[in-house]
Amino acid sequence: MKRKLMYMFLIFAILGSVTFRTFAEEQDVHVWSEGLENTNETIAEIADENTLGLQSGSAILIEQTTGQVIYSYNSHEQLRPASVTKIMSILLIMEQIEKGALSYEDKVTCSSNAAAMGGSQIWLDTTETLTVDEMLKAICVASANDCVVAMAEHIAGTEEAFVQMMNDKAKELGMNDTNFKNCHGIDEDGHVSSSYDIALMSKELLNKYPEITKYTTIWIDSLRDGKSELVNTNKLVRNYEGATGLKTGSTSLALYNLSASATRNGLNLIAVIMKAPSTKVRFEEAQKLLDYGFSNFQFKEFGIKDEVISNVLVEKGLEDNVDLKFENTSGVLIKKGEDKNIEQEMVLEQSVKAPVEEGQKLGEMKYKIQGETIASCNLVATKNIEKINFLTTTKNVYSTWLNLLR
Repeated sequence: MKRKLMYMFLIFAILGSVTFRTFAEEQDVHVWSEGLENTNETIAEIADENTLGLQSGSAILIEQTTGQVIYSYNSHEQLRPASVTKIMSILLIMEQIEKGALSYEDKVTCSSNAAAMGGSQIWLDTTETLTVDEMLKAICVASANDCVVAMAEHIAGTEEAFVQMMNDKAKELGMNDTNFKNCHGIDEDGHVSSSYDIALMSKELLNKYPEITKYTTIWIDSLRDGKSELVNTNKLVRNYEGATGLKTGSTSLALYNLSASATRNGLNLIAVIMKAPSTKVRFEEAQKLLDYGFSNFQFKEFGIKDEVISNVLVEKGLEDNVDLKFENTSGVLIKKGEDKNIEQEMVLEQSVKAPVEEGQKLGEMKYKIQGETIASCNLVATKNIEKINFLTTTKNVYSTWLNLLR
């Protein structure tokens, strides 16, 4: 009995101290920083001059994860995209799969309209069906116009309705130089894009649906039980280290286009070439852009999503503090060797009043070179912390008491 009375006394003593703590004053923002010595400028030079001496009419090189531009030449000039158009068609197909409106095993029929397409094709017949998986393989590897039209009609009912979806998506992505007239890229007046916009949709496809590289990295494959051989139109897939895709395109008016993607040592790059004078030049110049990027830059990843980094005191809460985690993974493109000059600065509230909600922003981690912020990431609460009041305090004391008596 004496022991129970002692436990009760301790509980009410704790309760009194907790209640007293709820009257504590709110604290100021605390800034903590740690870093190494500052040095030179950090990131890529964005030029609209042809400093690499390219023969193509337009070009761009970007870092895939962030979209940061490394090299740009006539990148907003509206040109004919040819079959590079299919990147947007593939993106919409992948979106439908993600939504559950489409599956890789679904059977797709071929209309007379799709079968009548010219240019690159696998000679679909109106009596046959292929799975979405087979259609994607034909589109990504062989640039099959008949397959992409069949997929457009399967998804939207008509090619025209699918093209509207393409233009809506282009607007959503900020592709302001683009207007699609078809889903395949055969020359048509008013069907235009730019190397900048092609880089945008390439980035969206690769970042959101990395599984597409299962198709875009195929060199040789087949369909129809081996009767139809597919050879990738993108020669870099076979010859360039780290190549992940993505799509070629050429017509007599567009000349030779390419969106080329590659990954090395954690650095993901996308190089777009438009209006190259020959197929040989488009591959050479895409490789030149990629080589330039890999030789001069690196991608520095910082905080990893959900990694716990610090904590903050909680006033008037049922718990004294709450852990903070990175809201998202953050990173930045920097010149090679600049990683040793990055400063880290954490800005957070020294204390916060309850209630606290899981995911609530309570701080920020900044990464700087020479005082300039090159990347940042929010620090958020890992869980909910309830505010102390009569009800929660009584509930807490009762629960503690029951545990002591067991």
